[in-house]
Amino acid sequence: MLLWLAQYFQDYIGPLRVFNYITFRAVFATITAIAIGLICGPAVIRKLTAMKVGQAVRTYGPQTHLAKHGTPTMGGVLVLISIGISTLLWCDLSNRLIWPVLVVTMGFGAVGWVDDYRKVVYKDPEGMRSREKYFWMSLIGIASALYLAFSVSAANPWEVLQLFYAWVQSGFSMTLPPKADLIVPFFKSISYPMGVWGFIALTYCVIVGSSNAVNFTDGLDGLAIMPTVMVGAALGLFAYLTGSVTYSKYLFIPYIPGAGELLIFCGAMAGAGLAFLWYNAHPAQMFMGDVGALALGGALGTIAVIVRQEIVLFIMGGVFVAETLSVIIQVSWFKYTKKRYGAGRRVFLMAPLHHHFEQKGWKETKVVVRFWIVTMMLVLVGLSTLKLR
Repeated sequence: MLLWLAQYFQDYIGPLRVFNYITFRAVFATITAIAIGLICGPAVIRKLTAMKVGQAVRTYGPQTHLAKHGTPTMGGVLVLISIGISTLLWCDLSNRLIWPVLVVTMGFGAVGWVDDYRKVVYKDPEGMRSREKYFWMSLIGIASALYLAFSVSAANPWEVLQLFYAWVQSGFSMTLPPKADLIVPFFKSISYPMGVWGFIALTYCVIVGSSNAVNFTDGLDGLAIMPTVMVGAALGLFAYLTGSVTYSKYLFIPYIPGAGELLIFCGAMAGAGLAFLWYNAHPAQMFMGDVGALALGGALGTIAVIVRQEIVLFIMGGVFVAETLSVIIQVSWFKYTKKRYGAGRRVFLMAPLHHHFEQKGWKETKVVVRFWIVTMMLVLVGLSTLKLR
C-alpha cells in the first residue's frame, strides 16, 4: 500500500524512491510489526482475560503446568494482526507470491481460532476433533499447493494461467520447469523433477506438516515463537537471494521472480514474533494457542516451498521435527506394545519431547533456552547450504 503511494508521488518527492528497495521496506515492516505487537499487547491480554479464554491445562501433563491454568490463550491473534497490517502496509500487493502465504497464514489461523475457542468455551483441552481440523487444513493446503505449482514456475499471473491451461490440455501430465524440482542441499546439480502432481503432494505435506510441527512445539513459554523467528528470518534471506538474478546465479539456486518480496513478510513475522515473546516469556502473560502456532507453521512451510528449500526447512526446523517425531514414536510404540503385550509402553517419559526433559527434572526455562540454542545452530547449518555445494 505504501509502495503504491510512494511510486505515485516519487516524481514530486525524490526521497520516496527509497521505497522501491525491498530491504528498506523489510526493515520497516519488522519495526512496524514490533511496534504494533508491543503497543497492542496489553489491550489484547485484557480483552482475552475479559473473554475468559484461559488455558485449560491437561491434568495428566507436568504438574508444574497446573499453575498456568487460566492464563489467556489465543494470543496468536496479536501475532496475526501484527503480520497482517505490517505486510499489507509495506509489501507490493501486486506480487503473485505474497498472497498464497497470507492466505495460508490467515486460513490456518482461522482453523486454530475455532480449535482454541472450543477449548476455552467447552473447557475441553482437546479442542477441535482431529478429522475436522485436518479437513480444513487439507483444503487450504491443497488449494495453495495447486496455485504454487504454477506460480513458482511462472513470472507473472498471466503466465500462471497459461501454465495451468497447458497442464489441463496435456491431460494433467505436463512436467514443470527445472526451477520447480526438489533441490538437494550441499550439491550443485542434484535435483529431482516431480511434475505437477508430485509438486502438489510435496507442497501439501510441507505446509500441513510444518504447521502441525510448530503446534506440537508450542508447549512451553517462548519455546515455539523464538525458533519460528529464527527460521523465518533465515527463509527471508533465502527469499531475497532467490528473487535476485545475480545472487541466484552466483549461488546456484533457482531464480524465482518476485520471491524477494517475501523478505517483507518474513520481516513482519520476525517482528511480530519478538513482540509476542515480550509477553510470552516465562512466566507467560498469554499463550499463542493454535491460532498462532498453526498459522506460523503454515507460513514457514509455504515460504520454504516458494524458495525451493523444503529440505533446508527440515534442517533448520530440526526442533520442530524432533518434537513431531517424538509424538509419532510415542503413540506408535504405545499402541503396538498395548496390542502385543496387553499394556502400553513408552519410549519417552512424556511426549512431545520438551515434556520428556521436564519429567527428567529440567526447569522449563532451561528446556526453552537449550532448544533455542539448538535451533540457532541448525539455522546456521541451513544457511551454510548457500555456499557449501
